[in-house]
Amino acid sequence: MTEIKELQKVIKVCNRLKGQISCDFVGLAIQNRVGPDVRWHYAVGNLNDKYKRITVRFGKGIAGKIISTGTPMMMVNFPHQAAGKVTDYPIALAEKLNTSYAVPLFFNGVPKGVLLVGNRESRPFNDNDQEVVKESGQALEAILKDYIGI
Repeated sequence: MTEIKELQKVIKVCNRLKGQISCDFVGLAIQNRVGPDVRWHYAVGNLNDKYKRITVRFGKGIAGKIISTGTPMMMVNFPHQAAGKVTDYPIALAEKLNTSYAVPLFFNGVPKGVLLVGNRESRPFNDNDQEVVKESGQALEAILKDYIGI
């Protein structure tokens, strides 16, 4: 599969997810092939291109925490109820996200990616929204399994 076809499929899944749960932002982060750093690769509904320059260490930020724990994470009322320093959440700051929900993406049983949805208003993600995000994450795992190549 060519990288362009993969990108088109990824963007299609992200756009569909954005519409299904009526969120403001959808982003995809993937851990670098070499080293522990995590980068945001794709986004829809983004305010700017800052996400492309955001790199977080394993265990830091939303993406780093999701990959290190392998569990979903909900964040509400950001930045007021952020755990730790606000600057530890560069994607939420760059995209002005108030509420976000993120799920890990697994490749060969190891968490290596993150699918993040966010709202700029205070609107939490209900159980149905969370299930749709998980299903979209599984679709992205299938699309990216050859690309990740671990």
